[in-house]
Amino acid sequence: MSLALYGHPFSSYTQKVLIALYENDTPFEFRCIGPDTPEHSAEWLRHWPLRKFPLLSDGERDVAESSIIIEYLHLVHPGPVRLLPTDPTVALDVRFLDRFFDLHVMNVVQHAVGGALTGDPVKRQEGLALSKELLERAYAWLEGHLAGRTWAAGVGFTLADCAAAPSLFYADWTHQISEAFPALRAYRARLLARPSFARAVDEARWFRPNFPLGAPDRD
Repeated sequence: MSLALYGHPFSSYTQKVLIALYENDTPFEFRCIGPDTPEHSAEWLRHWPLRKFPLLSDGERDVAESSIIIEYLHLVHPGPVRLLPTDPTVALDVRFLDRFFDLHVMNVVQHAVGGALTGDPVKRQEGLALSKELLERAYAWLEGHLAGRTWAAGVGFTLADCAAAPSLFYADWTHQISEAFPALRAYRARLLARPSFARAVDEARWFRPNFPLGAPDRD
């Protein structure tokens, strides 16, 4: 098997790539990074010493960064679900939304997670407060953007939705999406019902006790 994905099932950016692979039933080997698989960690670091995952290995070629990995799969290992539209202008909209979910949702969650991981109660509260403020802004923008849409870009399930699913999953755990945002809440529910993401969520259930902010008893 030529394709190997290095990552962790509880990682949002690993899940983002897993969704793309599952959408098109693309054959690959998952190489989990963790204390029980030191051989995978050693291989991963040989391929990508910057110590970031996910990383996709395709024979002699290594591809880093989740968005680039999905674009690579779209070009080199395409399937029936086209995660990027053929129209370049529409594809640009998809790429923008991909960046929105990564930068303005998932990276914002990291403020709270990072604060909690310090073990310092003050830093925990500061990180959580900042995340809540920034997530409220993102939620408000998304509420307007998603009105009348099934999927993020309005052109079927795309790269943007691969990014949105884990981003909103963990964002809602960090600062719950309130009833003031019904379109966003409904969109998150649709993502959870999508078989590709439902599979990724189920594969990561064992790791929920490790969520530093405390995983809620739902989803």
